[in-house]
This record gives sequence, C-alpha cells and structure tokens, in this order.
Amino acid sequence: MLSRRSFLEYAGLTAAALCARGSEQHEAARPLHEFGYRDVELAPGLAQTQFEQTQSVLLSLNEDSLLKPWRLRAGLPAPGPDLGGWYDEVPLDKTESGGHGFAPGHCFGQWLSALARGYAVNHDASTRAKLERLLALYKPAISGRFYTNFRFPAYNYDKMVIGLIDAHEFAGMAQAYRLLERTTNAAEPHLPPHALDRDEPQRRWRKAMNEDTGNDYTWDEPYTLPENLYLAWERGAGDRYRKLAERFLLDETYFDPLSENKNVLANHHAYSFCNALSSAMQAYLADGSRKHLSAASNAFEMITATQSFATGGWGPNESFVAPGSGALYDSLTGTHRGFETPCGSYAHFKLTRYLLRVTQDGRYGDSMERVLYNTVLGAKRLQPDGRAFYYSDYHSPGRKVYFPDAWPCCSGTLPQVAADYRILAYFHDSGGVFVNLYLPSTLRWTSSDGAQVALTQTGNYPVEGKITMRLRASRPSTFALRLRIPGWSAARAAPHIRINGERAPAPVQTGFASIKRRWKDGDSVELELALPVRLEAVDPSHPSTVALVRGPLVLFAVAENPPAVTRQQLLSAVQLPGQATWRAATASGALLLRPFYGIGEEKYSTYLSVS
Repeated sequence: MLSRRSFLEYAGLTAAALCARGSEQHEAARPLHEFGYRDVELAPGLAQTQFEQTQSVLLSLNEDSLLKPWRLRAGLPAPGPDLGGWYDEVPLDKTESGGHGFAPGHCFGQWLSALARGYAVNHDASTRAKLERLLALYKPAISGRFYTNFRFPAYNYDKMVIGLIDAHEFAGMAQAYRLLERTTNAAEPHLPPHALDRDEPQRRWRKAMNEDTGNDYTWDEPYTLPENLYLAWERGAGDRYRKLAERFLLDETYFDPLSENKNVLANHHAYSFCNALSSAMQAYLADGSRKHLSAASNAFEMITATQSFATGGWGPNESFVAPGSGALYDSLTGTHRGFETPCGSYAHFKLTRYLLRVTQDGRYGDSMERVLYNTVLGAKRLQPDGRAFYYSDYHSPGRKVYFPDAWPCCSGTLPQVAADYRILAYFHDSGGVFVNLYLPSTLRWTSSDGAQVALTQTGNYPVEGKITMRLRASRPSTFALRLRIPGWSAARAAPHIRINGERAPAPVQTGFASIKRRWKDGDSVELELALPVRLEAVDPSHPSTVALVRGPLVLFAVAENPPAVTRQQLLSAVQLPGQATWRAATASGALLLRPFYGIGEEKYSTYLSVS
C-alpha cells in the first residue's frame, strides 16, 4: 500500500528531480494555455449541476439589495430590502461567525465575476442583461465614502477588480474598465502604502491613519491584491495596475523566506495566504521573477506535506498549523471547522492551475483532483436566502451544515469555482492537448493545421478507473494527446492505454502520458488507471488514525459512532453493486463508507482509529 508518507516522499522526489533539471527549462518553456470557458461542455453530473444551481441563485438576487450597501455608504437613496447576513450595511451585531453587517457588499464583485464566467460558458442573454443592469446601478454608487472607516477596504476592492475585469473580458462589457478606474480612484487612498500582514500591522497602520472601523476587526488582505491587479494590466486596463500589483507583493515577511524554503506558514490565515501565492505566480508570469515562482512552488510543497488532510483540505480553524505540532490530529476532536471549503478550493485550484501551466507537471493536477472530489463537489447547495456551505468538518464525527450567518465569504467563491471546472480540465500548447481532469465533458478546438476537433470523455471516474475518449475531426490532424497519470496510480501499475482497441504504450514524463499521432474522425482512446486502496495517517506521529483512500477518493465512514475496525478490514472494504458505497465487515457489524459528495445529512468520520 502507498501510505500518505510514501506518497509525499514520492512527490518530494519528483519536485527535487524537477528542480534538478535546472531553472533554465522553466524559463525557456512557455506556460500552457487555458481553453476558453465555452470550449468545454460538461456532461450532466455533479459539476454541471453545481454550476447551473449557483448561476440560478445569482440571477435571482434582488438588484436593489445588491447595491444597497454601496448606495448607503455613498449617501444615496437605497430602496429595496436588505440582503441579510454579512452583506448588509448595518451596525455590526458581532458574533463568533462575524455577525450581521460583518462585511458590507463584500461578494458583489465575486458575483459579477461568476456571472461573467457563466455568460462565457452559455452566452445566456438573461445573464448578460443582469450584468449590464448591475454595472449601470453600480456606476453612481462608486464613492470614496464606501472605503472610509471600512473594515476591509482591500478585501472589497480586490473582489471589485476581478468582477469588473471579468465582465470586460468574458461578457464584453466595454464600460467595465471605466468603472474600474473610478473604483480604483475611490479605493486607493484607503489602501496601505504597501502589503501588510494581517492583524497587528493592520492595527498599527489604521491607528496611524486615524481610521476608525468601529470595532476590533483589522483582518484586511492587501497581500492578495497583486494577482487580480496583474490580470487587469495583462488584459489591457492600463500600466497603473501593474505598478499597484508590485506595490502589494508581500515579499519581506512571506515570499522572501518561502523562496529560500523557510516554512513561515504557521499561524497565518490559511485561505488568504494560500490565495496570495497566486499573486506570486502572476509576478513570475509578468516579470519572470524566479523568486516568486520558488516561493509559490515551495509553499505548495509545504501545504501538501505538512498542512493537509487526506482530503487535500487544510487550515483547521482557518489557520495554517506548526509542522510536527500534532495540530491536525488535535483538530479531529477540537473543532468542526476543518477546511474553508469553497474559498479554500478556489485558492487551491488557482495555485495548482498556475503551477501546472508553468511546470507542465501532472502532480499539480493530482492535488487539484483530490481537493475537487473530496471537498467542494460535496458542498451543500447555495440557497437564495444566503445559506452557504463553509467548512468541511473533519471532526469525529462530523456533519455537513450551513454557516450560521447568511452570505459569508464562501457564498462569493462557490459560484466562481463552479464556473472554473471547465478551465481546470484541459490545457494546450502548440503541440497538442493536455487532459488534466477526467470529468465527463466535450472539448472543442481548432488544431494547428486548421482541423476542427472535438474530444468527448465518458466514464464513471473516479469510482471506476476506466475513461473513454472519442474524437471527431473535420479532417485528419497531427497533434499530441497528453493524459495525466496520477502519481498514486503510477506507483501501483503502469496505465493501460488503447487506441481503437489496440494497446498503445505511451511514455510518461512528469505525470503525463504522451500520444502523438495523426488522428482521424472516430478514433477512440481508452485509459485504464489502477485505483489503489491505502490508509493515510493524519500525521506521522499518529499512524493509527487513518483515512481510507481509493484512487483520489477518501471514503468517509457513515456512522455516528463507527465500530472498532482493523487495518485489514478497512483495506478489504468492498463496493456495493452499482453504488458509490463501500462496506467494511467489522466484528460489530457492517461499516458503510462513501465519498464526500455521496453524504447527505448523516454523521460521518473522515479518520478512524485502527488496530
């Protein structure tokens, strides 16, 4: 069995080999390109349902309610009902979960972004009309008064940047860059002179500026700003945004030590500091900064090796932990706030997407799919009244519950995540296509020789290891098809690949099997991956507290009080016919196990104590 420690050692050796090939290779190689949102059509299933459902919620939201915090803070008439929860501009009713009025207007920009990405997917006329109305309503409400004595000016501004540049890029809203310029003029006087860490540095700066937020919340996140500012510059919004991006790179206390492989993650806010690593990747893509690439890749290794549960999630109580402290193990009985799921998956997907594009290394796709199947695909539905799924619960036992406050931060990221599944699944370079995620879907593109090509994936992965792909082509075309071979599968057995029913050996390099040939209409590819079953300990100091993992799937024990079980009993669990459910025989009776997305209201345990 491939233990979690062995898997991490394998990943570390792969990383070392990657570095040993020299930095010149990465500097010379061009990053892989993303396909467009409309290039990928998801088949009916969990991912497509989540996309459709979140878009439906956003389309249903009252537009006066969405603009109300902006209008009130700008001193304008603000008709319409409050939206509720974190979103409203009201005196804060402070609670442990934030409270009513915690972050007025905070996810407006993220919802603009998600709607724009949704329009890029389906070209739905009602989505575009909604965006046009929202931008028209936002225009007169842009005011520096919004950011004056405001708890989180950088946090809100960051989300408005991505919302406006996505509206421009994906929905063709020409006015969006003019609104971005006005938004930046309003927000910039209320941003710090450079990137500041959370908490105490924020308090000192606020005090020096005589800013009064009316409470003790000083958790602003200017260190996440560069990614979206670099994107604004890259997409043509102006040089101003590149200069602002450089201003907010958190080098001294974060990227500099990370680039030297010093683990400074402990006690940092997990989501926002993982999110900041995408800013480092943008600094590399914009300026070729090796320091920032090293910081991001080193931090990824630290997160996966020292911070992560078997699910790929990290950050119990929203904090990175001290490596070797036993904090992950302690969290299994100490908190129900295991992983900040939609926000954390959004940050994780962005980071792994950047790293995969730059390095062309499939292990970043391995990490991406682990988080996909074991966390966010199992999130409870976002509700029109603001109920949102926030934490994956790794407590023993745990449950899926909605967050206490309406419209928390994860209600902003979930619609973005659901739209982004398409751009995670495939990438391309001048020589061909990289298949990264085995989601049932159809990819359409024009090959370098002008052929119109469609690749359709089918199968029941990851419950089953067989994936079938069929090609349609307007004429024969030569290109490379590169299939990600997960490290956990390659460690057990070589993949079986057949083309038109004939065995087709393919070399595997940095996690991708490459098949270059002249493809023709009707060609089929069958990929069969081993799905090894193994036990992964929560940490090296607690080898008897384990999760059962099959392929990329963690199998959660569905029981309020799981019976005593041995290692061999878990490893011998059998799949029930036609179901994504496994049964382990124990001395006290049967124990049922399911993937996270197969769990409803019942209690479950991620980790079990085994003899």
